[in-house]
Amino acid sequence: MPEGSFRSALPVDIQVDWRRVLRLAGRAAAVAAAIPVTAGAAVMAIDKVRGQRHPLDAHFPTARPSTTDVEGSDATLYTFGADLYEDMIEAIESAEDTVMLESYIWKGDRTGERFKQAIADACARGVQVYVVYDGFANLVVPPSFFVFPPQVHVLRFPAFRAGLMTLNIRHSGRDHRKILVVDDRVAFVGGYNIGDLYATQWRDTHLRIEGPAVWELRNAFVDFWNRWRGPRHPVLQDKGAEHWQPALRAARNAPSDLVFPIRGIYLDAIDRATSHIYITQAYFIPDRDILQALLAAAARGVDVRVLVPERSNHALADWLARGRYTKLLRGGVRIMLYQGAMVHAKTATIDGRWATVGTANIDRLSLTGNYEINLDIVDRGLAARLEDVFRMDESNSRELTYEEWLGRSFVNKVAERVLEPLEPLL
Repeated sequence: MPEGSFRSALPVDIQVDWRRVLRLAGRAAAVAAAIPVTAGAAVMAIDKVRGQRHPLDAHFPTARPSTTDVEGSDATLYTFGADLYEDMIEAIESAEDTVMLESYIWKGDRTGERFKQAIADACARGVQVYVVYDGFANLVVPPSFFVFPPQVHVLRFPAFRAGLMTLNIRHSGRDHRKILVVDDRVAFVGGYNIGDLYATQWRDTHLRIEGPAVWELRNAFVDFWNRWRGPRHPVLQDKGAEHWQPALRAARNAPSDLVFPIRGIYLDAIDRATSHIYITQAYFIPDRDILQALLAAAARGVDVRVLVPERSNHALADWLARGRYTKLLRGGVRIMLYQGAMVHAKTATIDGRWATVGTANIDRLSLTGNYEINLDIVDRGLAARLEDVFRMDESNSRELTYEEWLGRSFVNKVAERVLEPLEPLL
């Protein structure tokens, strides 16, 4: 048979219209993609209505700020936003040389205005002020709010980046970090954004550092600023560290360079666990390696507990997190559901020896997508204080049992499967 004559040799009734096949395949793919997207939109719409009827505004237990010495640096732990904001503003108001402030979300409300005024006043005193905020996270904030005195150096991380449509992490990650460094003598880092809501209605965790370890956060700010500054922005000078403190180090994710140490410190610490692992997360969607590490720890007798909001401010994240619950509960991991309010902390303690506090959630966006920063801490004193905070949060939680989870409705089980393809977005 001559080359290329196979199709014409087929009987008429079985000849294939390849263009029609491709059109049908394309339509099928579009429908397959539309199903989870439509379901996700429906989930978020329903949750918005539910949130209006049942807001996450219940009172919750908090603790007064407490300070621990970590190898010559003071680490102060905050669990209530109003306490944190007072000390952050006080630090800015006492600044003599430099203020470096980086925030993922900075609301244009009363709290946001207080920070803005403190920044303007510092600038008027001759303090060199550097501000970084994420353009996408603040699209709902009036642009006029981010107009500062001309002496303030402002870096707006671009709202829309080239890799967004193709999910290219090197060119799409957000600046999810929250850092304040004043005069190289005091620094703050943790989960708190800036706004009225976070001051009193969200349970979050932040650390203030005073002493040699401030360098860790200053260096993180300087490196990010110099990496993303424009021609009109001054270069910030790197300062070497006079003191090396292996007990308190900053791990910094940089997706533009495919550098993701925060995921690594979690995996390393979990693998070392022999007694207990206490994790608090706003959005808990562990990847395969972290999931298997937690299950392996539970299998060797480690008490593994994960505390998350029963209902967070992101319904889609909640549904995707539930896709992990069957394996976790069946494997002996205990899941504690925070009640009535949003817990936004990103913390963990292991064996009363290791701890982390920072900005990264245990999900794809934080661990391999966004610019994040977590402190990697090996110190029994600070770990003990964080364990006290975990127990405080447990007092406002209920435990989800395996039996209860198996009894969830058939509709919920189907929804978990339908929404699963959206996981790469979170």
